[in-house]
Amino acid sequence: MDELVVSTEVHADPEVVYEFLLDFPQYARYSEYLREVRTLQGDGGPDTRYALTFAWWKLTYTAHSRVTGVQPPDRIDWRITKDIDANGCWRVTPLDAGDDDSDAAGSPSCEVALEVEFDPGSASPDALDLPRLVSFDWVLKKAIPLIRSEAERVVERAVRDLEGSNRNVDLDVYVDSDRI
Repeated sequence: MDELVVSTEVHADPEVVYEFLLDFPQYARYSEYLREVRTLQGDGGPDTRYALTFAWWKLTYTAHSRVTGVQPPDRIDWRITKDIDANGCWRVTPLDAGDDDSDAAGSPSCEVALEVEFDPGSASPDALDLPRLVSFDWVLKKAIPLIRSEAERVVERAVRDLEGSNRNVDLDVYVDSDRI
C-alpha cells in the first residue's frame, strides 16, 4: 500500500474542526479535480455513502466511498468501495495552549491530518472509458502524482475556511511511495 499523510495546525476549536470535516460534500470546493460530492445515504456518520465525481484531462470518474467509522471529535475513517483498494482518515488532535505549536493568543488549536492509503495495482482498468490509443497504465502514471498536490490543496483550503482568513499554511507531508 502506498501512503500519504498531509497535516498542519489549525487555529480553531477541535470540535468545530471535526464537525467541519464531517461535511464531505463541501470538499468539492477545495479540489481542482473533484467536481461534485453527492450523499447517497446517511448523515456523515458510519455507513454514510458518497459518490465523488472527479474530472481530469479527458476523463470523468465517480468513486464511491463509505464512512467506516467515527470517533468524535478525533477521527473520521473512510474507504473507497469499488475499483481500487483505498482508505484513509481525517485525524483531529487538540493542542494544549502551552504547546509550542499552539496559537500565540492561547486560543484553541489542533493538528489536522489527512491520511490516505491506496494500492495502485488494485485499480480496475474497466472503471474508465478511455479514449482510443490511451492505455490504463499511462493514465495511472499521470494521475497518481496528482494525489499529493490534491491532498495539499484540500487541507490548505479547508484551513483557510476554518480560520476565516488567508495565511501561509505550513504543511507536513509524509509519503511512503515511489509514485507520488
